[in-house]
Amino acid sequence: MATFLLEVGTEELPASFVGEAIAQWQRLIPAAIAEESLTYDAINVYGTPRRLAVVISGLPTQQSDRTEEIKGPPAASAFKDGKPTKAAEGFAKKQGVEINSLEVRPTDKGDFIFIVKKIPGRATSEILADLVPQWITQLEGKRLMRWGDGELKFPRPIRSLVTLLDDGILPVTLVNGSETVNSDRISQGHRVLHPQPVTITHADRYLESLRLAYIEVDQEKRQTTIKEQVETAAQKQSGQADILAELLAEVTNLVEWPTAVVGKFDEEFLRLPPEAITTIIVKNQRYFPILKSADSNELLPYFITISNGDPAKSEIIATGNGRVVRARLADGDFFYKADLDKSLEDYLPQLEKVTFQEDLGTVRDKINRFSKIAELIADRLQVKETERQNIQRAALLCKADLVTQMVYEFPELQGIMGQNYALASGESPAVATAIFEHYLPRGAGDILPQTLTGQVVALADKLDTLVSIFGLGMLPTGSSDPFALRRSANAIINIIWATQLPLNLHQLLAEIVAEFTANRPQTSPDLRSQLSDFFLQRIRTLLQEEKAIDYDLVNAVLGENDPEYTERALQDVLDALARAVFLQEIRNNGTLDRIYETVNRSTRLAGQGDLDRVQLEPKNLVKPKLFQKSSEPAFYEAIVQLVPKTQTAKQSRNYQQLVDSLAEIAPTVSNFFDGPESVLVMDANPEIKQNRLNLLGLLRNHARVLADFGQIVKG
Repeated sequence: MATFLLEVGTEELPASFVGEAIAQWQRLIPAAIAEESLTYDAINVYGTPRRLAVVISGLPTQQSDRTEEIKGPPAASAFKDGKPTKAAEGFAKKQGVEINSLEVRPTDKGDFIFIVKKIPGRATSEILADLVPQWITQLEGKRLMRWGDGELKFPRPIRSLVTLLDDGILPVTLVNGSETVNSDRISQGHRVLHPQPVTITHADRYLESLRLAYIEVDQEKRQTTIKEQVETAAQKQSGQADILAELLAEVTNLVEWPTAVVGKFDEEFLRLPPEAITTIIVKNQRYFPILKSADSNELLPYFITISNGDPAKSEIIATGNGRVVRARLADGDFFYKADLDKSLEDYLPQLEKVTFQEDLGTVRDKINRFSKIAELIADRLQVKETERQNIQRAALLCKADLVTQMVYEFPELQGIMGQNYALASGESPAVATAIFEHYLPRGAGDILPQTLTGQVVALADKLDTLVSIFGLGMLPTGSSDPFALRRSANAIINIIWATQLPLNLHQLLAEIVAEFTANRPQTSPDLRSQLSDFFLQRIRTLLQEEKAIDYDLVNAVLGENDPEYTERALQDVLDALARAVFLQEIRNNGTLDRIYETVNRSTRLAGQGDLDRVQLEPKNLVKPKLFQKSSEPAFYEAIVQLVPKTQTAKQSRNYQQLVDSLAEIAPTVSNFFDGPESVLVMDANPEIKQNRLNLLGLLRNHARVLADFGQIVKG
């Protein structure tokens, strides 16, 4: 068995591309190897800023021989009077076989001729030589570049190729216009610590050879080393490293031989809000801040940088990085002091000069719109007067920090600086907190607003964005969502779910749309339905992807082309979640199976009748005088007893009682269908037939309080 090494040597790659390329090769290369019917023991993909590599171990030296069955023309046109025609001769010639090797076989479309070809396996070296250029050129990424006079595209120029099959060089050439890169066994060591070329003698000694040249090519080991060094360095300063996963991943792909270096800044800068310092250190400099303790956001006047240079020069590196951080913090301190010269409210007039969207006016206009929406939500939630005042004040001030110098320089601090400036301006903590929270969640996995004031303002802001942008006809497409409308809709649903806010989203959208369109006669009349469909799509996605609800159970809750169900889901988003989660639970514990057949059979037959899908009360719908078998009054009595249980379940969102009751009456319904006293539902007498269909329709309606069982797929 053989080991293959491919290393693509480059100039310094963007850190983001290294991670993306590793992930792409982890998908692409195993698939390509499998497609060539080659086996292997392991495929390991590696990356640093100056190279991408893959080591494939346990490869055979050659493909196995295989047979291939090839279908030819119909037998009727291939042979006439037992003799081959030109069609048969042409097919045989094309496939490189003799006429007597053709076989006639029956198929669904008649007799056809076939051949069975034995295809000898190709040498693994030959296959890999073909695949390597494909693996390189198929990598995708942002801002690919050309260099020289060729058409080859890659994030940075490719300078070398190492392609070894065991200890032998596999000849591969990359052509880029007049420039060519030929494969060799020469790699590059660390720029500073080992500037000499590195000769790889054998594919399975790749990692070992590079480590001797101060290159840790295994990104997972590199990341572990960085994390351990950062934690140790922070502990030496009597602090706790703040290791953000995103920063750790980025730094890992910025260095080849990591060394943690501790830098320092002046303590006077600690008067800045911790978030401002962290933003400067993390976002701008890619350094790790040090906290006083794990449960505090207070910072120590130190930071940790990961050097890719000579560890012996760490003190010089720390001094240089300290100068850079101090300069950035000095800028931040200047902006902070200048911003505090005015109250947060004093910045509001400047928002009249900031455009939100060309056809929607300024940010100040947006505030005016969503302040009304916030008031509408407050009415629906019946909040107290003090809370209502906080909501309106927070809505008024929540965008004011956008025109401060600090946020202009560091946009990531929007909301964070607003909270700080609000407190400095004498605003209440509730208002200040809501200013920060109204931006939440800022992305997947982010926290949600915790206060009612923050929740209402966040909902109002996001609803305004959705309604107004949709109102302009700027709906998101598969590849374009510049206003992050999907994220806004997801946030609205998640806030309602997490905080149990009893909001009728269907009605709320209708009122906001009516207000928006009042002075916009050109707005599409389908705006409300477009928004409803969009929210239902987001609810469907969140239920399946975040709540792990099976697709058919989601359909059973939201309905498929069922206006009653889709409207119900938007009227009570909390109930839609409760029903979906409950359905998944009873599927997992087997309870769903106990009622599925009974309800589904009744649902299918009830469709033959004309009873609406809302009625629950059997009186006036079912006539006992038309009963002919004892199973009918038993069924009727079961429905009568089911009514209060269903109504209680609906009001409390506790559907266990409903399911238990459906399970209890299952034998009664089964007797109605198949027992000694079974009936023919589709009786010749139209009154009897309608009576029995109404019984089944009522059972269906009770079950529909939980779900549309017709959408559930039985496992």
